[in-house]
Amino acid sequence: MKFTLPLYGLLLCAAITISFVQEPIPVVEKPVVKIKTGLISGVTNPGTGVSSYKGIPYAQAPIGDLRWRAPQPAKPWQDLKVCDAFGPSPYQNKPGPFSMWSQEFIIPEQPINEDCLYLNVWAAAKGKKPKPVLVWIYGGGFGSGGANVPVYDGEALAAKGIVFVSFNYRVGVFGFMAHPALSAESGHQASGNYGLMDQIAALRWVKDNIAAFGGDPDQVTVAGQSAGSMSVSCLMAAPAAKKMFSKAIAESGSYVLNHNGIEDLRTAEQQGLAIAEKLQAKTLAELRAAPASAVQRSVVGNFKPIVDGYILPEAVGDCFAAGRQHQVPLLTGWNADEIYVAEPIKTVQGVQEKLKKQYGDKAEILLNYYHVTDESSAIYAQRQLATAERYGMQNFTLANLQSKIPGLPVYVYRFYRKVPGNGEYAKFGAFHTSEVPYAYHNLRFSDRPWQAIDYNLEKQMSDSWINFIVNADPNHQGMAKWGKYDQKNYQVMVFDEEIQPAALAEKEVLQVIVAAQTVKVP
Repeated sequence: MKFTLPLYGLLLCAAITISFVQEPIPVVEKPVVKIKTGLISGVTNPGTGVSSYKGIPYAQAPIGDLRWRAPQPAKPWQDLKVCDAFGPSPYQNKPGPFSMWSQEFIIPEQPINEDCLYLNVWAAAKGKKPKPVLVWIYGGGFGSGGANVPVYDGEALAAKGIVFVSFNYRVGVFGFMAHPALSAESGHQASGNYGLMDQIAALRWVKDNIAAFGGDPDQVTVAGQSAGSMSVSCLMAAPAAKKMFSKAIAESGSYVLNHNGIEDLRTAEQQGLAIAEKLQAKTLAELRAAPASAVQRSVVGNFKPIVDGYILPEAVGDCFAAGRQHQVPLLTGWNADEIYVAEPIKTVQGVQEKLKKQYGDKAEILLNYYHVTDESSAIYAQRQLATAERYGMQNFTLANLQSKIPGLPVYVYRFYRKVPGNGEYAKFGAFHTSEVPYAYHNLRFSDRPWQAIDYNLEKQMSDSWINFIVNADPNHQGMAKWGKYDQKNYQVMVFDEEIQPAALAEKEVLQVIVAAQTVKVP
């Protein structure tokens, strides 16, 4: 069944959103909240009734002797702390628009600092009943990103009746470097997962403080996209995060296929040794004294979570396959055009040879599904396969494994809307991260030629996300029924110009791709 909103409804939705963009309401009120470490003040938008508190320290600055250590609790303060601006983004290379991502998807150039462990809260006035909480984890390949990306703004969802929290965690060499000496001094013989430790510390802060903002500490949903989504799967496998959250949203990424990047501690420690050698640092004291810029320049390879035997006692995929993950309701999915292949093979024969080499006699299933018959379809097939191989197989497997748990609701979406764009941005389709401004009601931050269809899609997706956060069920009035996912019906919700439930079209393709991986998953 297809569902469409009448034209006047679409125009009204567009008019309301456009009005919000053109006539910003000045922020005037300065509410004060008492948290465990002291008093903070924020700002209130009288137009939405939402108060924001930005730049709240949830841990001590991880600098000096605290570099490459577990986050330490923030120290109390005596005076009122003004929290009306984002804290610095974590230390990383200079950011800027690239490929498919325009400025609204990127952190500002400044400030960037190792002193980055700050979080942000958006909340409407307290009611009689505590509000559900969403904790957002950003992406960036574990090497970049920050909470102050414009499309991550939490005001619109907070206006819909939840408390929205975002936070920074350490990335790259500062967040995930392992080293034998760091493991030896740690007390648990492990090092490397400092960024994950930051995430757990932020969740602990939410547990201890969110009631002061009207939030319910027992009704917390973790949500993330890309590396943030991979983090969600790690948190679902991390014993230290148990009972820190009650629902999960994983958008475009997971770590349930073990071979996809997670390394063991000893392998990761070799990377740390190589960095120390480049810095000519012979002791931990010398490593910690090195300027952040020098450490960043010394980076060898990429950084990511590792199986350290402490935060991640086992590979995430092994944890899920054995049913040992945190058993929480899950909403997950991925986009149609996550990967843009800049230099694809342009001949049918070339694609056929590549797929047969990779998938053997199963290649015919892929060639038939993508109808590879000419240059155009050959290019299209490679982009779609790259998406399936990088993201689709991960979220498909995540949904399959989580849905094995009896009585646990799992909902899967596919995002197909070819996002409007100007110039070069028009060619990227439903690109990686493009669902975020729709699902979090933040189209207003993008200078794109939005249509009435986009504003309707924004409303329907954000209402679905809100209902899942509140009720563990994304269904709501005004949208066709979104059925639960399992390995009998493979039911998904397709978000496109038309919003409609459907059976997962790529099921057989994804089954072929998953079966070809080096690590088998049930």
